[in-house]
Amino acid sequence: MLENTDVRASELGNYIIKNSATVREAAAVFGLGKSTVHKDVTERLAKTDPVLYDKVRKILDYNLSVRHLRGGEATRRKCAQKKTT
Repeated sequence: MLENTDVRASELGNYIIKNSATVREAAAVFGLGKSTVHKDVTERLAKTDPVLYDKVRKILDYNLSVRHLRGGEATRRKCAQKKTT
């Protein structure tokens, strides 16, 4: 993506807010790397649009607080799939 990084950061932030998406989900939709998305919505967005940044930060903080639950659920599904095959 050769577009302006500030515009991209705003688009990513709006997507994350609208869909309550994780960084990984947003990266997949926009065709970017997780590190790029994270840098855009934490560093660049904080400088260009602090109000949007605060909203995105709340979602990112929530995702961070439940990541151990998501990981446990993924492992449970993986083990259950192995038992059926």
